[in-house]
Amino acid sequence: MTVTLETSHATASHSGSATKPTVLMCRPEHFTVSYRINPWMHPEDPTDTSLALRQWQTLYDTYVALDFTVHLIDSIPGLPDMVYAANGGFVLDGIAYGAKFHYRERQPEGPAYMDWFRSIGLDVREPEQVNEGEGDFLLVGDTILAASGFRSDTSSHQEIAEIYGREVVSLNLVNPSYYHLDTALAVIDPATIAYLPSAFDERSLSILRQRYPDSIIATEEDAAILGLNSFSDGHNVVIAERATTFAQDLRARGYNPIGVDLSELLLGGGGVKCCTLELRA
Repeated sequence: MTVTLETSHATASHSGSATKPTVLMCRPEHFTVSYRINPWMHPEDPTDTSLALRQWQTLYDTYVALDFTVHLIDSIPGLPDMVYAANGGFVLDGIAYGAKFHYRERQPEGPAYMDWFRSIGLDVREPEQVNEGEGDFLLVGDTILAASGFRSDTSSHQEIAEIYGREVVSLNLVNPSYYHLDTALAVIDPATIAYLPSAFDERSLSILRQRYPDSIIATEEDAAILGLNSFSDGHNVVIAERATTFAQDLRARGYNPIGVDLSELLLGGGGVKCCTLELRA
């Protein structure tokens, strides 16, 4: 099977001419919190798989209503975090850079996602360095922002640069609650980001301020419910329903924020973006 991918939303703008992305998702059929690998996870507390499925379905239906092309990868028993598809790799220029997970609990997800990438005809590059896909690699225009500090190794930044031949800008995360880049920084359009300053070290903040002086600065309150863990087509921005200040800031700049409730999946440390892997031609 060969799947035709849409071009990246890097050409979109919030004027209303947004490119419709192609994304990969995974139904949370086996979602639970049975171990703890981030501060959000408390295996002693109950989780509701049926509620997670209903909330995830709302996100899926939102993307379909926005005319996104949505593909699904089968969930695998024993891999409860597979719902967080963004960590499964990074896809750009028809090349899929596979994930190599930091924690053993998630390591089987890497080969599963790479098998799916191969099944649709992508050029799959198996990773040598530890990285967690779009969790720590975000495309802003033609630049890849790459984070380390908790999950992806800094050496993966050089690896992804060699694979894609794009500029890669290294950032360092310092707050354990924001252990992936996509929990602390959102790509709104090819020139605009939103981020939480306290998630980064001073060198990284200097880079972000210099490169993106017109950024949206998130509040601690919105970030604490993974409000920045959002997905944008350049005009429509799907965000956590409770991130009300972020929604106001987006609306004031002419974007269309769309809130969804993924509170059950938040128990595993994931939100909108975590559930969404963009597939770029």
